[in-house]
Amino acid sequence: MMASEAPKIVWSERVGRFETEDKEAYLEYELRDGGRVMDILHTYVPRTKRGLGLASHLCIAAFSHAQSHSLSVIPSCSYVSDTFLPRNPSWNSIVHKQDLKSHI
Repeated sequence: MMASEAPKIVWSERVGRFETEDKEAYLEYELRDGGRVMDILHTYVPRTKRGLGLASHLCIAAFSHAQSHSLSVIPSCSYVSDTFLPRNPSWNSIVHKQDLKSHI
């Protein structure tokens, strides 16, 4: 994959994931609060594909989906809260404002 080439990300609603076409890299989520909140639980990229920006592409797909479906996002995944959001502060507008512990 060329660096300038964005990977195709697939929404697998049945299993609560956004995945690369080969299903090797993925972002897992659960819907909460009657389906109005997307809790992003985990992102995974295999060692052989790290450094290509796949985790960021997965997050963009999930946040874009949440935004277009009027969902707010709980960034339970440490990659999302500690890396993706600080690098992409424009997405902070859809981060769920309530205390995370009330949703676990």
